[in-house]
Amino acid sequence: MSENAAVLRGVTFRYANGEQGALNSLDLEIKRGECVLLCGSSGCGKTTVTRLLNGLIPHYYEGKLSGAVTVLGRDIRETAIEELAGTVGSVFQNPRSQFFCVDTTAELAFGCENMGLPEAEIWRRMDKTVSEMRIEGLLGRSIFNLSGGEKQKITCAGVAAMLPELIVLDEPTSNLDLDAIDELREVIAAWRSQGRTVVIAEHRLGWLDGLCDRVIFMENGAVSAEFAGTDFFALSTQKLNSMGLRALHTDRNFLGSEAGLHAIKPFSGGEVITLEGFSYSYGRQAALGIVRLELPVGSVTAVVGHNGAGKSTFVRCLCGLQKRFRGTVTLGGRRLRSKDMMRLSYMVMQDVNHQLFTETVLEEVLLGAEEGSEARADEILGKLGISQYKERHPMSLSGGQKQRVAIASAMLAGKKLLVFDEPTSGLDFRSMERTAELLRSLGSTVLIVTHDMELIERCCTHILHIENGQAVVLGE
Repeated sequence: MSENAAVLRGVTFRYANGEQGALNSLDLEIKRGECVLLCGSSGCGKTTVTRLLNGLIPHYYEGKLSGAVTVLGRDIRETAIEELAGTVGSVFQNPRSQFFCVDTTAELAFGCENMGLPEAEIWRRMDKTVSEMRIEGLLGRSIFNLSGGEKQKITCAGVAAMLPELIVLDEPTSNLDLDAIDELREVIAAWRSQGRTVVIAEHRLGWLDGLCDRVIFMENGAVSAEFAGTDFFALSTQKLNSMGLRALHTDRNFLGSEAGLHAIKPFSGGEVITLEGFSYSYGRQAALGIVRLELPVGSVTAVVGHNGAGKSTFVRCLCGLQKRFRGTVTLGGRRLRSKDMMRLSYMVMQDVNHQLFTETVLEEVLLGAEEGSEARADEILGKLGISQYKERHPMSLSGGQKQRVAIASAMLAGKKLLVFDEPTSGLDFRSMERTAELLRSLGSTVLIVTHDMELIERCCTHILHIENGQAVVLGE
């Protein structure tokens, strides 16, 4: 048996729809039992490599492929994608894209059932996986009522239960809080101890310190540099930033910590948006219960909290998007109904695929803008680093690029309240910095649901901490 789990020789690939992430004469070997990190700026080709490893290229994504790709001893061109399903497991950036069931327990069993395993073996694997990942509280839940981080946990568990030899993860922490990241780290460490091969494409790097054997830095569709894990994680923040990579660690943890709050203004003085009696339930499960809260007008407020704390539910209620929601909003002495809040606000959701509608990027960002906004649209697209794609179809872009298109649309909408739910998931260092700079300059009241401590450091003036559906204002 070959010591290599995967070998890519002289691989060149161009997407048929022009999607960024093409590969150029790429050479890469991944040994069995290795944990390998793929890193680099958005569009460097990381995701394309993961799609080659799991067979999505060439069997799902169309394009022109040349060179040799061998995965677990099989020629990827000659191997049907369903033949790889039991040996290569995949965790995508957007967990919703790989769900097949409506409840969590069925979703955990789905992959094993597809492999034709006996029922007793399926339950044994599920019980073991649930215990190892500590997700007992997520069993028997509706997929639609989970937070983004909880969905990611279910995805990872479903893959783990299949016991694949090679596990490929594409931005697995983009929607996870710090505790959930620590839990994922423990799971990957367990996979390594079992001799499995793990390949991770990621922008958030610090959590992988001590976990990765090797780091592959990619630029322009090829391997630009290769590091032993210990050498890479010894690099300075300045060196990483110069490579377009995130810092390994942030100076502050704003989630449940008083550290660094001197940089955050207190909630006092000036005009406020007053929220009273905010409550919402998913069936019998209470998700939100805020008696009274004031948000400063013109502030940039980070909404932080653990996965499933109620953050996304809170902002959807605030924007008037949740039916059967109870609560009132008062602004400038006027009590506003849900319909009023929908007119005053604009929300960029976690999954931006649901709010991209037009044929080109430029048309998309101008969709809700006033007439004559073309020059401003060009300016914003330029600052976000995506002006070169303005004539491309939004759905042909990478996940991080789609995110920036949605952000540009929000900025041009001219609304008093702008809400961004994980706006920097999938963004590299430079894209995150550009986004932070623009969010600071908007002038509207801005709420940012985020686990991204670097983003908070760079642009937020206030912090709202939500846990168990309750609000705790930090900085008072």
